[in-house]
Amino acid sequence: MSEGEAVTRQWLLVGALALAPAVSNGFARFAYGLILPAMRIDLGWNYTQAGWINTANALGYLIGALLALTLISRVGSRRMFAAGMLLTGLSLLLSGLTGDFVYLTLWRILAGVGGAPAFIAGGAMVSAVFRGQPRQTALAIALYFGGGGIGMLISGATIPLVLDGAADRWPQIWVGMGVASLLTMGPVIWAVRSVSPVEAGPQAIRPDRLPWRAMSLELIAYFLFAVGYIVYLTFVVAWMREGQASAALIAGMWSLLGFMVMASPILWRGVLARYAGGTPMALACTATGVGTLLPILVPGPLGALASAFVFGGCFFMGPASVTAFGRHNLPEPQWGASIALFTSIFAVGQLIGPVAAGYISDLTDDLTLGLMIAGATLVLAGAMAAFQKPLTVR
Repeated sequence: MSEGEAVTRQWLLVGALALAPAVSNGFARFAYGLILPAMRIDLGWNYTQAGWINTANALGYLIGALLALTLISRVGSRRMFAAGMLLTGLSLLLSGLTGDFVYLTLWRILAGVGGAPAFIAGGAMVSAVFRGQPRQTALAIALYFGGGGIGMLISGATIPLVLDGAADRWPQIWVGMGVASLLTMGPVIWAVRSVSPVEAGPQAIRPDRLPWRAMSLELIAYFLFAVGYIVYLTFVVAWMREGQASAALIAGMWSLLGFMVMASPILWRGVLARYAGGTPMALACTATGVGTLLPILVPGPLGALASAFVFGGCFFMGPASVTAFGRHNLPEPQWGASIALFTSIFAVGQLIGPVAAGYISDLTDDLTLGLMIAGATLVLAGAMAAFQKPLTVR
């Protein structure tokens, strides 16, 4: 194999691994924000119930992250990646086969249980594709997380139009996403067979061996980021529907979100490669907070599209920032454990955000206050991350 062919193969592997955020985030987590208004109408939910369904996914994500933190050294990143992708796809498919609140909760939990290990293992694997090449690795990490934009672009371009005036079509959306997710198993299996990251031994990845105290500001900021960003992605479409936004505007706004997620790796490549401390996280959180507040501060289509442009260009760089933070500051055998620790903290934040915002919205009969609090939380997260210093453990 020539050098050029080898490099091409490496980037194809990055693309195959990027299917994990496309499925586990773009479909399994974020597309619910597009489906929520239809399910709420068809099933008669209040906002607390609607928020709980996404909190259930976050609960599963927390369980999956903790399992990954415990098991990644025993089963390896590759097996965890494949199993997580398969479970997520099956859970999406099953979500379209019932309208029962309990069963929907179960399938959303299982989608999170599968999504977190796939996301974590994929992040560890992509970090190892370009060993000894910091700039290529930084771009590979950014492209990996930008893969979530693929799922968002597809769902944004289709779901609002399918559901426009037909709330009872929501089961078809879940089934379609499940089938699409299961079709990714071909490239997933190829990636599993082709990428050989260094697997951490049990002693190397024990959580208590990570310097979590020195990482505390980055961890707190990531927790607050999770609380805030998921509120926007859960409720912004419902908020726009309340304001009589058209299906075309919602489709355009969500598609722009996905496009900007895909473009964000180019915008953030230099930042992720240059800074070893909390600067990338601080920038990502602050900009995401601004994006959350824009549709409120600038009413109408202009504010919605500007919000999608800013939010989409920044929010996936939160996870990319903590992945790059681990790569800059920790030895390679601890990368998987670092991602799992950050993802566990992240999942706890996601548990709180949707149901809290839904409860506030039920009390006020308005989604605006919940979105404003989410934006303020994200700005606070940016301020916390700005004080995170590089570690000295390498």
